[in-house]
Amino acid sequence: MVIGLGRFGGAVAHTLERMGHEVLGADTDAQIVQEFAPSLTKVVEADCTETATLERLGVADFEAAVVAIGTDIEASVLTVLALSDLGLTNIWAKATNEKHARILERTGAHHVVFPEQRMGERVAHILNERLLDFISFGDEFAIARLAAPEIIVGLPLVTSECRKKFNVTVVGVKREGEDFIHAVPDTIIFPNDELVVSGRINDIEAFSAIQ
Repeated sequence: MVIGLGRFGGAVAHTLERMGHEVLGADTDAQIVQEFAPSLTKVVEADCTETATLERLGVADFEAAVVAIGTDIEASVLTVLALSDLGLTNIWAKATNEKHARILERTGAHHVVFPEQRMGERVAHILNERLLDFISFGDEFAIARLAAPEIIVGLPLVTSECRKKFNVTVVGVKREGEDFIHAVPDTIIFPNDELVVSGRINDIEAFSAIQ
């Protein structure tokens, strides 16, 4: 179940549907409900801050609920509380700031996400022309896709020693016109290769900056 079909909630709902899940979408805006009706399993116009409303919707039958209400903090918190009161054990909630997140956690959210903050961090990192994509895991660790630094081009990974010298692990290689290659010690890096690397954020940033 996805409650709140704004930009974030709508993206979650559509993605879950594409993955083969049955999705009940709920929003208080009749126009939004009408827009999503053709693409989701079921969409309802409903105020989900009330336990009775959620009971009528059969929320107890769902494996998880996503509370994607961002602008109305009171509605967000009350919805999480109502879901928790009904015994749902997998509640995801969108938070707009740290204070909002703490309240959501205390009222029953099992997972709290900051989509705007994470997207801002991602955009900031990929503004670096050599960093092509970037996913942070929130604990100083990340996975990134980047243009291969010239210093390791023409060398097998066992020789360039990326993990020893630069503290990053090359997970795979993608080159134009070919399938993704899982990196092994004998993998040779070619000009224009794109690498998928893992490591601490600072180390990945430093590695991507090497000429």
